[in-house]
Amino acid sequence: MIQQVSFPGLGLEFTVNRIAFTVLGRPINWYGIIIVSGLLLAVYLCSRWGKRFSITEDQIIDMMLWAVPAALVAIRAYYVIFNLSLYQNPDGSLNWGAVLRYSDGGLAIYGAIISSVIVLLIFCKKRKISFLSFADLGAHGLFIGQLIGRWGNFMNVEAYGGVTDLPWRMCSQSIADELWAKGLLESNLAYESVVNGTLGVHPTFLYESLWNLAGLAMVYYLGKHRKFEGECFLFYLFWYGLGRAWIEGLRTDSLYLFDTGIRVSQLLSIVCAVAAGSILLWKMVKKQKN
Repeated sequence: MIQQVSFPGLGLEFTVNRIAFTVLGRPINWYGIIIVSGLLLAVYLCSRWGKRFSITEDQIIDMMLWAVPAALVAIRAYYVIFNLSLYQNPDGSLNWGAVLRYSDGGLAIYGAIISSVIVLLIFCKKRKISFLSFADLGAHGLFIGQLIGRWGNFMNVEAYGGVTDLPWRMCSQSIADELWAKGLLESNLAYESVVNGTLGVHPTFLYESLWNLAGLAMVYYLGKHRKFEGECFLFYLFWYGLGRAWIEGLRTDSLYLFDTGIRVSQLLSIVCAVAAGSILLWKMVKKQKN
C-alpha cells in the first residue's frame, strides 16, 4: 500500500510503501524488517557492552533464544486481551485464525517487555547470573529496539496522535479517512484541513523514538558509572514510563482497560514511572545519608 505522507510545516513529503519486497509471492513488510533490525542492533551493541555488567556474549545469545519466541507470543497476546471483541466469533468463541494472523497488525510492546522480564528472571536463576546486572544491560537493548522499531509505525502510517496545527504535524489522506471513520473530526472542513495539510496529527511514533534516543544516551552514561545493580533498569522503567504516559495520552489508537475508558499502557506507564522513580530517589537519599 503506497501512501503520501507529508509534514507541511517542515516542507517534507514522503512516499511510503509498507511492503518492502515480495518472496515467492508473499509480501515482506518494512515493519518486520525494521523490528528485526532494531533487535539485531540491540543484541550486537549489548554484546559489546556486556563486560561492563559481567555478562558474556554467549549468555546474551542463549537468553535471546528463549526471550524472542516468548516476546512474539506476548506482544500479540497483550493486544488481543485488551481488544478481545476484534478476535471473537459471533458465538463469542475465540477466532484463532485472526489471533494468529500477525500480518493484520495489532502488536503491543509492553507484552514483549513483560515477557522478557519473566524470561530473564527464570534464565538468570537457572544460570546463577545476577538478574539485576543482566537487566541493567537489557535496558540498553530495550531503548535501542524501541527507538528503531517505532519507525515501522511510520512506514505503516499508524500510531499517531490527535489533531494539531504544530509545525511538525503529519498529514496523509489515510490519516484523514481514519480520523473521520473514528468520529475524531468535527466537520467536513476539519477533514479537508487534514487532507490539505492545514491541520495534521501528532507524529507520536517520532516523539517516542526521540524520547528513547535520549534515554539511551543517559542510560549508557549511567551504565558506565552505576552505583548499584539495577540502577539502569530502574532508570529505564522511570524514563520510558514517564515518556510513554505522556505520549499515550496523545494517541488515537490506545488499548483500553476493557470498558473503563482507562488507557492500559498509560496506566502501566504511570505505575512503572512512579515505582521506579521512588526507588531511585530512595537510593539517592540513602546514599547521601551514608
